Amino acid sequence: MKKLRLQIPDSRFLSIALFLLIFGITVCASTQTSAGAPAPSRSQMNQPELDIWNDPVFRKQFIAGYGINSEIEPRVTPEEVAILEKIRPLMAEDMPKAEVVLKKQMKPECSAILDFTLGGIQFQQDKMIEALDNYRKAVAKFPGFRRAWRNLGLIYVRDGKHDDAISAFTRMIELGGGDAYSYGLLGFAYAAKKDYQAAEAAYRNAMLLQPENTEWRLGITRCAFKQQKFEDAVTLLEVLIGRYPEKTDFWLLQAQAYLGMKQPLKAAENLEAVDRLGKATMDSLHTLGNIYVSENLMDLAARAYRRAIDVDVKQPFARPLQSAELLAARGALTQARQVATHIREAWDKQLGEADRRKLLKLEARLSMAEGGGNAGTVSVLEEIVKLDPLDGEA
Repeated sequence: MKKLRLQIPDSRFLSIALFLLIFGITVCASTQTSAGAPAPSRSQMNQPELDIWNDPVFRKQFIAGYGINSEIEPRVTPEEVAILEKIRPLMAEDMPKAEVVLKKQMKPECSAILDFTLGGIQFQQDKMIEALDNYRKAVAKFPGFRRAWRNLGLIYVRDGKHDDAISAFTRMIELGGGDAYSYGLLGFAYAAKKDYQAAEAAYRNAMLLQPENTEWRLGITRCAFKQQKFEDAVTLLEVLIGRYPEKTDFWLLQAQAYLGMKQPLKAAENLEAVDRLGKATMDSLHTLGNIYVSENLMDLAARAYRRAIDVDVKQPFARPLQSAELLAARGALTQARQVATHIREAWDKQLGEADRRKLLKLEARLSMAEGGGNAGTVSVLEEIVKLDPLDGEA
């Protein structure tokens, strides 16, 4: 069964989301890209990125009010406000120039806001080492600077430094911050360290703030699987299947959860749904056949095994043969014969001598079980001996 890999939102969308987070702007729900939706084109993405600079709320949050509550944001002097006003239009038009101008204007003892802003400009240019250094300077000057802690966490996640990311995001939350992306990436960092309880808690906070975000729900689902909380996984996936009925990964994951709950026939319903969507795989159909065998539904099992052969005629020969042998061992001789016949039809001209002998032996055992030593059985055994005179069993 195809494994679902946990994913951070689409990389192109995430770059904009992180950009907005850097400067403390709330991301509108309408801009989210959920799993299964087509990713926006680069031209579609660039326009919001440019328009945000003309947004009055952004301008107010970017340069105003820093001295109102020193427990939340660092103070800025009137001179520093003038610097920020000067570089704001440059940041909309020419990031490298904005970086050069800001560096010339900054002093070592400047407000942490300027270090933070420089870090954001460098982040946008993918200068992560420099950005990280400036965010560290910002929190060193102002330890309660939660936006700087958040951006440190974003970079640490990107660099795979999960312990550092957890420390940064946790510090931000302790300071009274917290947004959906920060909680979601905190969950990702905990999951990477296999701390699934903490990861689940973080993902749930992210989902509370962004209930429509598919990534957070999938994150919780993965954590539920790791903790064998299959009922939770089924419920979470029910919502996703309702939203995206064409996404076969969700059907397959829920089938796996049903198997964990010892409800194989419900799992079979999901696997049949995947087949109706035209997305069945060799693995999913063999699993479906095995479920039917365990439930003594041999006709359905033989049908699933035959479909598994048809979906990939280049698959290893051994697995379909094992399916036929399983049916024979359970006394389903007619169904085993159907699968064996289908194997011969699919692979007769491609089988090597060793595989051909295996298939002939199965057919001989089926013939003997169906009626004993008739001429057909003898001819099959003679063919095996002809292929391998030293085959003692034949």
